[in-house]
Amino acid sequence: MIVHIVMFKFKDENKQENLLVVKSKLEELQSKIPMLEKMEVGIDFNQSERAFDLSLYSTFATKEDLKAYAVHPAHLEVVELIKKVTEVSKVVDYEL
Repeated sequence: MIVHIVMFKFKDENKQENLLVVKSKLEELQSKIPMLEKMEVGIDFNQSERAFDLSLYSTFATKEDLKAYAVHPAHLEVVELIKKVTEVSKVVDYEL
């Protein structure tokens, strides 16, 4: 199993609204992308200096499925939105 985790730091402008919109758009991907086995999207409540604003945890059967997800049109549409409303993102991918 492949695990894909991404954390995002959002811009201050319209932050709360953008968090909710991005969370919703990411969650919709599960019904649009067949190779996406599981997805959890969470908005941070900690708000410490070290914290990111939103995290995405998703799983795939294979590395090839993760690669296919990365270029899927529905995913790319959400990526464009995320690029507009975030300052920083970090990712980690690993195999279980």
